[in-house]
Amino acid sequence: MSGPNNHLDRVEDRIVRDKQICGGEPVFKGTRVTLRTVLASLADGDSAEEILADFPSLKAEDVQAAIAFAAASAEEDLPFPAAPQIP
Repeated sequence: MSGPNNHLDRVEDRIVRDKQICGGEPVFKGTRVTLRTVLASLADGDSAEEILADFPSLKAEDVQAAIAFAAASAEEDLPFPAAPQIP
């Protein structure tokens, strides 16, 4: 399993934000496919293969970058209560 830095590098290499493209929403580099679209497709149960068939401008690495982004966001944004202390 790779470390967290590899995941962040993958995200930075594949996902960009430009005010001139899709109103500044994060998209996959060289496309107009938004990160939100891919994450919603994954959440709906679509496989990476289905997403790639629906959006031929994407590569498998883009889907992996979307997953890495979601994982990194979850680490930063979702507070979980501390585990109960066992006496």
